[in-house]
Amino acid sequence: MEYEEPKFFHVMQYAAAADRDVIDMVSGNPDWEPPAALREALREYADLPPDAFQYPPSEGLLELREAIAERRSVDVDRVVVTNGTGEANYLAMARAFDRDAGDEAVLLDPVYPYYPGKVDMLGGEAALVPTERDGGLDVAAIREAASADTALIVLNTPNNPTGAVYDLDAVREVVEIAHAVDALVLVDEVYDHFDQTGRFESALTLDSDRVIVTSGFSKSMAITGFRVGYGILPAGHVGDAKTRHMLVNVAGPRPSQYAVHHALAETPPEYYAEARELLADRADAFTDALDAAGAEYSRPEGAFYVLARFEGFPGTMANVKRLVDEAGVAGMPGEAFGSARDEWIRFALVTPRAVEAAERLADYFGD
Repeated sequence: MEYEEPKFFHVMQYAAAADRDVIDMVSGNPDWEPPAALREALREYADLPPDAFQYPPSEGLLELREAIAERRSVDVDRVVVTNGTGEANYLAMARAFDRDAGDEAVLLDPVYPYYPGKVDMLGGEAALVPTERDGGLDVAAIREAASADTALIVLNTPNNPTGAVYDLDAVREVVEIAHAVDALVLVDEVYDHFDQTGRFESALTLDSDRVIVTSGFSKSMAITGFRVGYGILPAGHVGDAKTRHMLVNVAGPRPSQYAVHHALAETPPEYYAEARELLADRADAFTDALDAAGAEYSRPEGAFYVLARFEGFPGTMANVKRLVDEAGVAGMPGEAFGSARDEWIRFALVTPRAVEAAERLADYFGD
């Protein structure tokens, strides 16, 4: 089987090869400092005895799993530490398809491109269901799409790329739909620390054996290179997920888990609040400039992405390359996220040059 290379890499490579200065608004790599406690833990780790440089437990360091379990109010045995949230999503999807309960995954359009890619890799079929115009859940559309062939429904809140924060009652309705058709619901909550509304509630509060929640620390601690994520699975699914994780990876990186555990214990809430404030200020400045460019846009309720639509300039790969060449700004084509926002372009606010990028767009489209 052949797999399509994610379009993220294509755009980043094109921007890197450009003959001019280009502001990267493609990837979700936070540009702010990681927690101070994480750096301190890494320095400590270098002086640990040799056994600390060997395999950790496959399911993750116990102390890290206990810290996650405490913060998430779940039993520690349900927690599997993974190589980033991406692997946690892969394990959850695999569990859904391995049950012989169908081969279809209901995904929301616009969709984070790695979700349909993983579905395809696992031999499933993706069915895209449009969201509401503001990015919120269209429960009626999900209900209509779900069938006996549906093994999995995937939600992501706060959402990439729309920035929507899903109402917990709507998530509850989706879980009820899943129960009716014997599907699992994967809820990717990796952007939970970037809720700007104060309304975000974890799907774990629903206490359902249909729900698998995934998350990680790449975004919240600004450590995308450390690859520490986790899945919280119902008791009936965690054993098989641990086995698949062991067969694919053996274990995750021990130094990263050690450092994250210390950072979890010692990082104050102000660290996360400051990151949210920084992103809110960038969103304000960026969307003000988009107003000047005459663009339509969605201001994120959570996460750190802005979708924008410029009149007569659809979100194709060709137009994204034009922006790189002619405006010096690299975004992601809306067509990469499905068909519902193919007129739009997604911009990541995780760059100190976000305001400068918006000004370049205003100048480009203003002309």
